[in-house]
Amino acid sequence: MVKKSRDLGVRPGGFYRPGYQDGAKLRQMMCLGLNWDPQTRKYEKQHPVDGSEPPGIPHEFCALVERAIQDSQSLVKANTGVDNVESVLPRMSPNICIVNFYTTSGRLGLHQVDRDESRESLFKGLPVVSFSIGDSAEFLYGDQRNVDAAQRIVLESGDVLIFGGHSRHIFHGVSSIIPNTAPNSLLEETNLLPGRLNLTIRQF
Repeated sequence: MVKKSRDLGVRPGGFYRPGYQDGAKLRQMMCLGLNWDPQTRKYEKQHPVDGSEPPGIPHEFCALVERAIQDSQSLVKANTGVDNVESVLPRMSPNICIVNFYTTSGRLGLHQVDRDESRESLFKGLPVVSFSIGDSAEFLYGDQRNVDAAQRIVLESGDVLIFGGHSRHIFHGVSSIIPNTAPNSLLEETNLLPGRLNLTIRQF
């Protein structure tokens, strides 16, 4: 994912630094499939900087999403006994991927930006699948936009987070990046800069 993201990021429609109204401090962002504008909260077919069409989502990324959802559905069935796991965690056909790179000082306030997809997608609770790579991050989530009341977990490199079904509209954010926590093997193989690479994949 690191190498593919880097390769796509230097091409037309690649990484750029967007403006955020909520004080987010991101180093760079790239959108695959459709471009998402943090200011207008809309998806568009043109890159805001160079006007090019956003690159497509690599097949390898889609395969990882499918595997993650299948594994999660198996866990849901094993832990709850629910036969129709699709009613708890439905499948989806990815056509949007937002790639963010956070520096070690990066953060992202509690938000619900994942309500900008189609009505059908939101009504069905189609999941957002998030991959964390690099330095660990303190991740916040909750039912309301209240940092003090939010639950906190640490997402490490290689972690996959899925929120779908009834959890599709949770508030979530990143309060801090934990420096020097990326696996050495990852850094040696990819030369990833200090910080966290995060890919969130969804269906419009």
